[in-house]
Amino acid sequence: MPATPSLPDTMRQIRFDGAGGPEVLTLDTAPLPQPGPGQVLIEVVAAGVNRPDVMQRLGHYPPPKGATEIPGLEVAGRVVALGEGVQGLSPGQEVCALTISGGYAEFAVAEAAQCLPKPGPLSLVEAGGLPETFFTVYANVIMRGRLKPGEIFLVHGGSSGIGTTAIQIAKQLGAHVFTTAGSAEKCRFCEELGADAAINYREADFAEEVKRLTDGKGVDVILDMIGASYLQKNLASLAIEGRLVLIALMGGYKAEGLNITPIMLKRLTFTGATLRPRPKADKAAIAEGLRRDIWPELEAGTIKPVIHATFPLEKAGEAHALMESSAHLGKIMLVTGR
Repeated sequence: MPATPSLPDTMRQIRFDGAGGPEVLTLDTAPLPQPGPGQVLIEVVAAGVNRPDVMQRLGHYPPPKGATEIPGLEVAGRVVALGEGVQGLSPGQEVCALTISGGYAEFAVAEAAQCLPKPGPLSLVEAGGLPETFFTVYANVIMRGRLKPGEIFLVHGGSSGIGTTAIQIAKQLGAHVFTTAGSAEKCRFCEELGADAAINYREADFAEEVKRLTDGKGVDVILDMIGASYLQKNLASLAIEGRLVLIALMGGYKAEGLNITPIMLKRLTFTGATLRPRPKADKAAIAEGLRRDIWPELEAGTIKPVIHATFPLEKAGEAHALMESSAHLGKIMLVTGR
């Protein structure tokens, strides 16, 4: 990387002091990372806090081989250095980016193909809440789930970062949107965001509610991050030719006594994916789809990230505690003060 006199030699970052609770998150000082071929160095203004970060902290979701152990899957800030062969980006440009790790720091490396321009109406803090959830939702609802205008879509956890993103993208596509949430307040929040119906899963059986809301037809696409404990009810909730897309396993990975007959009788598609280990080319294709289909909506203000709270970098432990409480409505962000 060519020398850049304005850049410091070191930066603040968050590291794990062993696996465990939020208290293991520790502020540290380290040399600036160096962008390799096809990469850029970003001066981070904001970084998103996501469930995979919590899983990594607990020791259940290590970064891919060769990636930094520093957590953080999405950032927004200013490009400050370009790796070999990078075109279309320039120093000083404001971007948001999907990172394989390393976002909880004052500077982070990202693949140039996974950078997108900051949408004009948004602040950099808001833009920092875009990449992880928007890449995930677009890849799994639009590309993998093949949601179409007029279809019925169900997303679990509608008040989460993934949920708020999925509600807005599906509505903008022209789908009918249902969601589940864990309180009356969260259900109202989801409906205000655009959901046609929000089901309080603590008070009602969501499969029975879906049956009632659709006159027995079921929904066409489900985006699920719960896993095993919801699997039977998800299969029951799908319509003929429905698609179930699994993106996390918060409710376990083994479904005992599962009856798979609905898969055959209703010709269902059951699929799933994780974003972090996917090849760079896949992520670049997702970025191009977002640039084409979703970024104009962000520029127009018809879709907007929902930010619940921001914490200074050194308060990352408090941000993780809030994430684990599930009391948030939307995204939780870390800000570096840069």
